[in-house]
Amino acid sequence: MSITDDIKEIFEKMPEAFMPEQAAGLTKTIVIDLSGEGGGQWTLRIADGKISVEEKEAGSPDLTLGMPASDYVALVNGQANPINLFMAGKIRVEGDVTLAMKFQEMFARP
Repeated sequence: MSITDDIKEIFEKMPEAFMPEQAAGLTKTIVIDLSGEGGGQWTLRIADGKISVEEKEAGSPDLTLGMPASDYVALVNGQANPINLFMAGKIRVEGDVTLAMKFQEMFARP
C-alpha cells in the first residue's frame, strides 16, 4: 500500500476512531497539513461530541499540524513518537499547543 493510500484510509476511518468522551466540551477546528507523497490539507471540525473531516484548508483553524505524510502514517500506526518527531523538527505546530497534545488522545489506535 502506498503512502497516498494509507493517508486516504486514515482520514476515511478517522470518524469511527474518534472517541467523543475525550473531546467533551470542545468546539475546535484542526488542519492537518501534510507534505510529500500523499500530502494535502484536511480540516477536522470537532463539535457536540462529533467530528467531520474534509479534504480542504480551513480559513482560521484553532490548530494546524504540519508534517511529511510518511511521518503522519508512522505516527498514526504507533511507529513514531510525536515528541521525538517534534524535537527533530518534523512536526510543525501553529496555534493551540494544548489542543495538539490532547488531539492524539481523541482517537483509538489501530
